Amino acid sequence: MEKFKTWFLKEARETKALLQGVPAITMVLFVISVIGMNLLANKSINTGVSWLALDAGMLISWLSFLTMDVTVKRFGPKASIKLSFVAAFINLMLALIMFAAAKVPGVWGESFVDEGGELINTALDNTFAGTWYVVTGSTIAFLASSVVNNVTNWGIGKLFKRNNFGVFAARSYISTMIGQFVDNFLFAIIVSHNFFGWSMLQCVTCSLTGMVFELACEMVFSPIGYRISRKWERDNIGANYIRILSEDGEEESSVYHREEKEPGASEAQEDVA
Repeated sequence: MEKFKTWFLKEARETKALLQGVPAITMVLFVISVIGMNLLANKSINTGVSWLALDAGMLISWLSFLTMDVTVKRFGPKASIKLSFVAAFINLMLALIMFAAAKVPGVWGESFVDEGGELINTALDNTFAGTWYVVTGSTIAFLASSVVNNVTNWGIGKLFKRNNFGVFAARSYISTMIGQFVDNFLFAIIVSHNFFGWSMLQCVTCSLTGMVFELACEMVFSPIGYRISRKWERDNIGANYIRILSEDGEEESSVYHREEKEPGASEAQEDVA
């Protein structure tokens, strides 16, 4: 019991420092992306072919993974995984609020039409209320993929000594590719296959196609993510969290401890690299 208490207090101290150290705008974008991709997953995209099924959640899910990649580079995988659980918790709380709002008697603005208003109102209630299997499946898929993404990103980063865009891109692209596939496939198997009647072929093609699209988005925006991570390093963002990890003997749990500048390279040169 004493060991558990010590561990709990240590984790609480680290988590508090982490939440204080991560820039607010980063956490806001992360939470919005998690909420957005789960809400947009309710809409299926008409691809015109029977073997390919997609959902609109792919339009924003790349932002979650880019945010995690930036966070892992500075704070380490343990911190990024903790933030994923925080975002998932907030998403579940919002899901409960939307469920309650949908059950409150009333009429949505879009249902004020001459015909079919009741059907529209019911459809909007069902969309915002969600169902237990969609919320459960999306939460499991997101948390599992975040662990895979963060640990993979960290592991790849430890293979390099340089701290330039090429290394950031390599670790981000590979980890995102694997993590996105895990996210898409788990959601497709848990929810779409069991409740929406998707075939196994549709689950696989959706996972692969979504992975490619989301990876392409990450490639487009990764230079911005790299500049943000370098700015965090220059501004010593999260210094208190890193100090606490060091005091707890966990400095080896993330990659920032080994990140080195290229010999003779200036900060400006690294940003352009």
